[in-house]
Amino acid sequence: MRFDEFDFSDELLDALDAMHFQECTPIQEQSMGLILDGYDLIACAQTGTGKTAAYLLPVIDVLADTPRNDHAVRCIVMVPTHELALQIDRQMEGFSYYLPVSSLAIHGGNDGKNFARQQHALRSGADLVIATPGRLLAHMKMGYVDFSKVEVFILDEADRMLDMGFSEDIMRIVSELPKERQTLMFSATMPANIQKLARTILTEPKEVKIAVSKPAEKVDQSVYICHDYQKENLLKHIFEQGFNKRVIVFASSKLKVRQLSQEMRRSKWKTAEMHSDLDQGQREQVMHDFRAGRIDILIATDILSRGIDIDDIAMVVNYDVPHEAEDYVHRVGRTARANSDGKAVTFVSERDRRRWEAIEKFLDIRIRREEIPAEYGEAPKESDIPAQQRRKKFNKNRSGRKTDKNKANKSNTAPAEDSKTPVPEKKKRPNRRWRGHKEKSKPKKSPETNA
Repeated sequence: MRFDEFDFSDELLDALDAMHFQECTPIQEQSMGLILDGYDLIACAQTGTGKTAAYLLPVIDVLADTPRNDHAVRCIVMVPTHELALQIDRQMEGFSYYLPVSSLAIHGGNDGKNFARQQHALRSGADLVIATPGRLLAHMKMGYVDFSKVEVFILDEADRMLDMGFSEDIMRIVSELPKERQTLMFSATMPANIQKLARTILTEPKEVKIAVSKPAEKVDQSVYICHDYQKENLLKHIFEQGFNKRVIVFASSKLKVRQLSQEMRRSKWKTAEMHSDLDQGQREQVMHDFRAGRIDILIATDILSRGIDIDDIAMVVNYDVPHEAEDYVHRVGRTARANSDGKAVTFVSERDRRRWEAIEKFLDIRIRREEIPAEYGEAPKESDIPAQQRRKKFNKNRSGRKTDKNKANKSNTAPAEDSKTPVPEKKKRPNRRWRGHKEKSKPKKSPETNA
């Protein structure tokens, strides 16, 4: 379906044409009509499927058609990270280029001038505000934010916001909104806590669900079965083979990201780190340097696995196996974008084996195994029996032994009536207060003497 088949204004269609937007993605095709009709919506689709345009385009079109309320906010887009807020704000500028719709990005940072600029814009009013929960609450507590005219409330990456502990912040913001509003929730996954939140803040919502797709066919996926201590050398080996430009390495923790980044810099690779401990200015500078090519290798936590749009990533390395199969798809989805080629490599240690088997089961393929160079030591042997089957076999044997033992005990204690084998009586154990106790002998009475 094409964008011009929707009842969008000519100005919005001109902006889409200038940005070379022609064909809708499935999430856009199924969501935009429902949003234009005023329904509450809960939509589930993975990152990179065009969710941002799916809600921005119909909202911009509606806001442009209705008169603006001065000194008030008309639409709030809630997002989990500063990077996503900035990215959506940039898209908003493109979509609304020919329309009288204003937008404002509210996110954290240590810049006092930036906070003052946000404060002034909120006092003056804005059609659409893109905000992280913590920073928006900071402005709300100062008493100058007017949410009485909010028409649309949007939660983007809702599952990630709850994972980051924003549930209470979201509910505090919702409590300040008008009850008569349109609420839209977009999420990559639909766990129980998301469903509970949807029941709380949405009214008779329509549902759109796009199945989580597999990695693009142009992604060359491979895996190293290795020990934990071999991972660092394997990463250097990959870089030495020529795969050292436009690379994102995903690690499981901020501490590991810092340590790995320091080691790669000591090895003279142009590396930077990205995690939530960096302040806003540092994170923006890192992303700017990476896009500009001043940084070749970006080592990051899952903060970069969703919502960051960088089209020319050549390789993704999973230094640690992600906890969920969907997280693997999100990480690998950073490469091979816009119909280009890409490479994804995963290091699987012994403790990661079970999670990796779940990922391969989800993908319904066996990823190609790579051999570890001999100079890095012997790799762990991958068993022919998957861990899940080994556990079942172990549990079956263990339960069988337990059953036989119980049967044996029962046969000794309760023999059949026609059995001629006598049952030995249990010997009565001496009553001892503690092990090794010996009763003291009573002293002998001395013979009485006559006076």
